[in-house]
Amino acid sequence: MSTSGFSLFLAVLHLMCFLFPLRVSAIRKDIGFLEERSCRTTVQGRYLISDDEGNVCDALSLESRTRCCPWKGERFSCHGCNLLSQCCNSYEFCVSCCLNPSRTLIEKVLKVKVAKPATAGTYKSVFDFCAGRCRHNSESVVHENAYHSEFHHCFSLTSNASGANLTQIETRLLGIDVIVGSQGDSCDAVCKTRGQLCVMNKLSLLNQCDVMKRYMTCKGSCLASAGADQPAEVVEDAPRDLYPGACLYTRTQSMLSCDGSHQHTRRLCPCA
Repeated sequence: MSTSGFSLFLAVLHLMCFLFPLRVSAIRKDIGFLEERSCRTTVQGRYLISDDEGNVCDALSLESRTRCCPWKGERFSCHGCNLLSQCCNSYEFCVSCCLNPSRTLIEKVLKVKVAKPATAGTYKSVFDFCAGRCRHNSESVVHENAYHSEFHHCFSLTSNASGANLTQIETRLLGIDVIVGSQGDSCDAVCKTRGQLCVMNKLSLLNQCDVMKRYMTCKGSCLASAGADQPAEVVEDAPRDLYPGACLYTRTQSMLSCDGSHQHTRRLCPCA
């Protein structure tokens, strides 16, 4: 090939590279395939199902391929549950509520034995724990064929782990909806909005700091006071001399009242 011919060949080659640049391809190691969603579910209920992600749905809504409930509605729902006793009137919502990481700590659950004998194994996952604990157990039954209360699906770690009954306060609150009212409302008004009545003789059970802190923030303080609106929490925008954010209880049991209210507090009410 002559020098002029070789030069022409190089010129054509450069032109082709300019018009049709080479593409360098390589395998991307930072891209992976998303793992397919797959769930374990409860099998006890006839109509509702709870999956291991904390969702509750009806059996017809369950996704056939993944066995998961659709991603809609409230996750870790405690619908129909008494948060103090950690007991619910529905098995599926008991499991859902129990699966909430803020309520059930995995490091504690995995140490709990499935049964009382020393040779019994421990739970393998939080879902196994919740699905097992929320089933009916001997602690929720009286006379072998009746329940203490409709709230007989319980996941309380302390009571179940020891095999003991619920604490006296928890037991006496079974069947009671403990509700934090709106600012300025009496317990009569709070319960009425739910189609219920205030249970006067349960107010003394709620009139304790440990109980109030289960339902209210209390801002680190729980103070003795005197007023018909107690037990209650002072609202954040209250005057400073009223201790905004603090929980208040009364030492005078005779002052406990369902119709008491205060413009700067939110009451803790027992409704049924």
